[in-house]
Amino acid sequence: MDYKPGSQDAFGESDVFLEFQQLLGQVAHVDRSVLVIGERGSGKELAASRIHYLSARWNAPFVTLNCAALSPGLIESELFGHERGSFTGATGQRKGRFEEADGGSLFLDEIGLIPIEVQEKILRVVEYGTFQRVGSSRNVEVNVRILGATNQDLPSLCDAGLFKRDLLDRLSFEVLFIPPLRERGDDILKLADHFAVKMSRELEKDVSPVFSEEVLYLIMNHSWPGNIRELKNAVERAVYREDGPIITDLILDPFLNPWMERDENKAPEWPMDLKSEVRELEERRLQEAMVEADGHQGKAAELLGLSYDQFRGLYRKVSPE
Repeated sequence: MDYKPGSQDAFGESDVFLEFQQLLGQVAHVDRSVLVIGERGSGKELAASRIHYLSARWNAPFVTLNCAALSPGLIESELFGHERGSFTGATGQRKGRFEEADGGSLFLDEIGLIPIEVQEKILRVVEYGTFQRVGSSRNVEVNVRILGATNQDLPSLCDAGLFKRDLLDRLSFEVLFIPPLRERGDDILKLADHFAVKMSRELEKDVSPVFSEEVLYLIMNHSWPGNIRELKNAVERAVYREDGPIITDLILDPFLNPWMERDENKAPEWPMDLKSEVRELEERRLQEAMVEADGHQGKAAELLGLSYDQFRGLYRKVSPE
């Protein structure tokens, strides 16, 4: 079955990426619930969409709900719908996401944030294929495949009483872990080139952009905690700011204020995350030294006043392989 062109596809050639795509293709054809685990910005919805469009349900609805974007009181109504007068503001009957996804797939992003009482109703849908709208006693039957996503540790949430163990057991027919961008090797540059060319076309520039050696080094050595979303923002920002075809600057942190007062005696704001601040400073200085030394680690160690062994220890700490 062909992958539906309407769903934005991902690409890459690294072993970890291809292995993950193979797992997606395998589980897509098994009509069971799947959990997708991944860091922020790693493409969890894209993975769920690919599972849906590679499955036998590809021609039915693919409905999504970001559970983090709703208050706990609204999630139940969004999922199961409500009857007129069931609560203040309910002026008419409304279908929920389960009814909208009937015959297809329902993607629940940030599934770990769903309140425990709503999890009870989801469990009933998974077990019996029925639920009741808010304010109704009539059962509604649906046939929906649930695809959930989170970056949280769901078994730990179960231990803390925040997630139902029975529901987790039924949703975790398969649990797929998206490889973070920092583990995908040369895919990082391929994605960066893709985003740069796309942004250049959007801005109607005549020449495709090219990254300087310094920017290439930054791209390959940054840890990308925000993954693909962070890379896309950084590259697009660099393309629109550059007048010429060669990208010579890559702003990794757009929140660095150039006009901020740099008074070392200024009183700090409490409380602070000292470990995080130290790590960020070490990573920034290491990157600056490597750029200055044209990627030569021995020279970078000298610039930082470190022995080579000290430098390697720092490099492994802030840029784990």
